[in-house]
Amino acid sequence: MNLLQNILILFLMLFSSTTILAQKDSIALQRKARKMVRQGNELYQKKQYTEASVAYRKALDKSSYYDKASYNLGNALYENKNFKEATPQYELSAKTASDKYTKAEAYHNLGNSMMETKNYQGAVDAYKNSLRNNPNDDETRYNLAVAQEFLEKEKQQNKDNKDNKDNKDKDKKDKDEKNKDKDKKEGDDDKEKKDGDDDDKDKDEKGDKKKDKKQDPKKDDKKEQKEKPKPQQGKMSPQQIKQLLESLNNEEKKTQKKMNAKKAKGKKVKQEKDW
Repeated sequence: MNLLQNILILFLMLFSSTTILAQKDSIALQRKARKMVRQGNELYQKKQYTEASVAYRKALDKSSYYDKASYNLGNALYENKNFKEATPQYELSAKTASDKYTKAEAYHNLGNSMMETKNYQGAVDAYKNSLRNNPNDDETRYNLAVAQEFLEKEKQQNKDNKDNKDNKDKDKKDKDEKNKDKDKKEGDDDKEKKDGDDDDKDKDEKGDKKKDKKQDPKKDDKKEQKEKPKPQQGKMSPQQIKQLLESLNNEEKKTQKKMNAKKAKGKKVKQEKDW
């Protein structure tokens, strides 16, 4: 029994010693953090914002939830125009602050940094949170009114832009449909014209065929030859026989006449020229 009690007492002593040492280390770190914050404040007063930011970061390395260090770091970054980097420092300070006044200041500066980045909705929310912790701050109330005005303008501009985009999209859609209908109509007209041309071509071809058939002289000659009776070979018609007999009689008369003329005149003598 005594042995167990001695072990328990020894354990409690060790635990207490560890706790005391941890507390001493924590207090030592806090002192170092406060020292770095004071150095940062001196640099901040000299407008050496970059060097001040380094000092505040070192303070946060010693004590990560040191709200004064995070708040002052946010201010140094803000003065250096690093508004986006300042925003999370103000958020951290507002979260870890132990009193309402410090929270109100952190939210006020958070709203200012968001105004600089044109995050008007975030600025409005931040100023409202600041006024919840300090309702009597007229400067915050004024900033809230300005942020709300910018937010309304932004919403109206976004609405106008959306309406313009919708109108452009609608106009484009109507134009596309109109062009589509126009192309379809032109296609139908071309098809009708082509069909009409084909019909005219067929009619012309049929007309040409009839015309050719009517005006083909070879076919007409063949038809006439076919219709006209051909004389049989080796046979003469009575009229041809009559004409032949008359021709023979005439030839005979001419021959007889010539013979009678020769008997009367005698022999023809060749006559010499007198020169």
